[in-house]
Amino acid sequence: MSGASLTVLQRVPLFADLDEGELRKIAGVFKERRFSKGDTVIQQGSGAAAFFVIDSGEVSVLVDGIERRVLKAGDYFGEMALIDAGARTATVRAATDLVCSGVTFWDFRPIVEANGVIGWKLLQSLIEFYRSERAGRQEPG
Repeated sequence: MSGASLTVLQRVPLFADLDEGELRKIAGVFKERRFSKGDTVIQQGSGAAAFFVIDSGEVSVLVDGIERRVLKAGDYFGEMALIDAGARTATVRAATDLVCSGVTFWDFRPIVEANGVIGWKLLQSLIEFYRSERAGRQEPG
């Protein structure tokens, strides 16, 4: 099986402004990945290369070895890896047997390079996210 659910991709802020045709292009490059309970999906500090949406199962997200949250079917992780191959900011470990749809940076990049509309919408989403993050950190004053 390949592809990702359009409904799930629409919930990812990075893809929220894309139309159905644009989402289909992106969904088509996702591939199914399976992990057993206890497997490390991504390791904090390692190079980033893939983004995942959870089809079934749960993962634990750990920062510096401390569990910060649990993600379930329909949730996603690793979205920064689509833009930047920088170090992972958390470890993600399968809390149950896990089925994900994943896409690598090198499969995603050609879609963005070939479609300026998708690239522009992604840039706008990133700026909106950046502004909301900055607003949340500013102290009144």
